Amino acid sequence: MSRLSSPAEWVAPLTPIISLLLLPLGPLLFPRVYVVILFVYFTGFLYQQVNHVCKFYLSSVKIKQNIDKWNALNRNDKTEDDKQKIAKAVRSPYVNLEDGQISEPLIQEVPQYIHTFVIPNYGEPEALLKDTISKLAVHRNASTNYVIILAMEASESGWEQKGDRLRDYFEGRFHGFIITGHPVGIPGEYRGKGSNVNYAVRNGCAEMLRQGYDRRQIILTIIDSDAAIPELYIIEVENALNKSDDPYYTICAPPIFFSRNCNEVPACVRMADITWAAMVMSNLSNSDGLCVPCSNYSLSFILAERVGYWDVDADAIGEDMHMWLKCFFKTDGHARTAPIYVPINLTNVQVDGYMANVNARYVQAKRHFQGVADLGYTLRHMITSYKNRKNQKGLLDCHMATAGFYDKLSACCVILEAHMIPASSGWLMFAAVPLMQLMLFPPFPWMAITSPSNNPLLTSDGFYKLWTVVKMITIFLPFPLFGTLAIYEQLHRYIDREFYHKPATRTWKNCKDYASLPIAAWLFLTWPSTIACVKRLVSGDDAYVVGAKIFKEEEEGKERLS
Repeated sequence: MSRLSSPAEWVAPLTPIISLLLLPLGPLLFPRVYVVILFVYFTGFLYQQVNHVCKFYLSSVKIKQNIDKWNALNRNDKTEDDKQKIAKAVRSPYVNLEDGQISEPLIQEVPQYIHTFVIPNYGEPEALLKDTISKLAVHRNASTNYVIILAMEASESGWEQKGDRLRDYFEGRFHGFIITGHPVGIPGEYRGKGSNVNYAVRNGCAEMLRQGYDRRQIILTIIDSDAAIPELYIIEVENALNKSDDPYYTICAPPIFFSRNCNEVPACVRMADITWAAMVMSNLSNSDGLCVPCSNYSLSFILAERVGYWDVDADAIGEDMHMWLKCFFKTDGHARTAPIYVPINLTNVQVDGYMANVNARYVQAKRHFQGVADLGYTLRHMITSYKNRKNQKGLLDCHMATAGFYDKLSACCVILEAHMIPASSGWLMFAAVPLMQLMLFPPFPWMAITSPSNNPLLTSDGFYKLWTVVKMITIFLPFPLFGTLAIYEQLHRYIDREFYHKPATRTWKNCKDYASLPIAAWLFLTWPSTIACVKRLVSGDDAYVVGAKIFKEEEEGKERLS
């Protein structure tokens, strides 16, 4: 119970508890105040959702623009003027993102950094890891500017042999290939992606420094074991770092995308991942570089070293968000995000059997929302920042610009929204108005808990009108989501067709998937977020469970490099 000694830790568990208590107690004990609460909450929620639609649209436009530039760069019909503009660039092969085949020429400048890909994994199919690394191996500069750090878990049986086989398979394809084995039972450490990444970066980069690499050139890219990283992502990372005022304090965050096995999982799983991907894409268009990376991201080794690498306790289980917050607060707000509008293709959680697959996605959702611990972390740092707002310099030199208190407050609002809205909106949006209507305006007289003459809303014309407005607002609450999904459908087809050059994995027949949206919202969003928040009241931590994935090894031959 020691974590509850901080007031910041009470915010997360109290949010769903108060939301649930308001449903029956609001109409009974303080209906007028309750109507005002609902009006403020629903109005704010509707504004927020409309804002997200606009940001998602902006992100989708920028993603298409990058894809169009990529396709134009690889056309063979360039004029002499075009060639003169890129006279200082070098010629290289173009990589088809889906099958790894080399085809048309690509003209692109030589990278300035050593891109070090950290691939944490535990019990993943060897064929899946081979596929993920293959998609990096076919990049033009893999042999000169890429280093792989394969972050294995020592608790996995045969991890050394597995790592050696992969290193031998890709011999000569990368500038370096380092294997780390994260030991079991390190005191004070919680098993998960963050602790594995922390061990891999500390030990892998130490080995790189011993081999003579310049720490200022090392850019760490943390990727999931199933992430298909396109070459365009690295090009855009290079561009973002070159344009940044301080590349060493820039975190690059791409959108996520699910197109690899989406038609092989239940509709509710597809919808859960679609809405998750849409939220991440919308988040990228946040202002002032205050967008949180999800699953895959890049940062300099200088920054990771400066902030003390990744935290390894149970409160850092949401490794991507937590590391972003740590970088932001430990540098006094100097570290910011550069959005990289290049989709990273991931696999949906998949196991054999319909209900087993739904359960696997639920387990993954529970793990995702354990990241609610970051809310307490953020609030504690906000309190400290407020107290020290006049003289705080963080870890930076005194001549370097830092963020104002209001920038930190904006970052805090981003985290509050990410964790508090899922734990409250599902209950209030779906149940608040129907339950209050039933209790105060029952369809049958025998169900009435108060007479019309004593009904607090009927006896006040102003509150009755406000109640009517609240009911009208609830009608419009789903519309921003419909707009988001309409944009996403078009974007998904565009990415499949123009970027991956394959038939669309979603067609208009997939519109029937939307029937499962209420199930997906409640089962993979509202319920796991509520459980995660309430569990902050008790000591002990859940075990970290890796998302189950199936990889068809017969597809491996398409990626084989000879």
